[in-house]
Amino acid sequence: MTGSADAAAHGTADAGSAPGRRVAVVSGGSRGLGALLVERLLADGWAVATFSRSANAFVEKTREAAPDSFLWEPVDLADLDALRRFVGTCTQRFGGIDLLVNNAATLDGLGLFLTARADRIAAGITANLTGPIVLTQACARVMSRGSRGQIVTISSINAIRGYRGVAVYAAAKAGLDGITRSLARELGPLNIRVNSVVPGFFDSELTTDVTDTNRVRIRGRTPLGRVASADEIADAVSFLVSPHASFITGQSIVVDGGITC
Repeated sequence: MTGSADAAAHGTADAGSAPGRRVAVVSGGSRGLGALLVERLLADGWAVATFSRSANAFVEKTREAAPDSFLWEPVDLADLDALRRFVGTCTQRFGGIDLLVNNAATLDGLGLFLTARADRIAAGITANLTGPIVLTQACARVMSRGSRGQIVTISSINAIRGYRGVAVYAAAKAGLDGITRSLARELGPLNIRVNSVVPGFFDSELTTDVTDTNRVRIRGRTPLGRVASADEIADAVSFLVSPHASFITGQSIVVDGGITC
């Protein structure tokens, strides 16, 4: 990602945001990949709004370090009304939205399909598909006022290759890749680019339960012979957000070390 002066030269600053400052919304930005993206965006001069279910040391530290550029609120991804209110608060605070990174996701309560309870299936779809869609709609409406913006969704290789025990999660992520392509066509005339990043296995809260045995198997099945770091996934997001990707939209960039090839 580049500084705000470079962004303005490439026409990426939102007409509705404060002059010279771009505004990003990152869902689930209190830890893991989300926190890393928040740090990168702030370092590059963005104002950043994020949410998670609860605050932590990262949130408090960032609030103290960047009081004028950082907004955090407690929001559950499954609370659709709260998501809309959060976008309203962000717009009121910073004056516009230039970028949405749909990062938050959950595997809570999901498991083998044959034993999954109907209410847990519904909750998983709400958190991993409906919530991001509602958040995207709310942010896109703000972006449309300035006729420019970017949406990047963090998907998963579960959307393109089947794995045991994550059927509902995989369905949600496949849905997000699908809406990425449709929105690229619908929002392209408004100069809003829409893409997704499709990570393979990398160290995150969603992979903490992967056993050492399975990690060895994953590395063995990956042509590059290892799992990714969060920085390598963030690099793909940084590329899509940068002026170097200004003619890329409707694409799902797979970052998996070749495991799905």
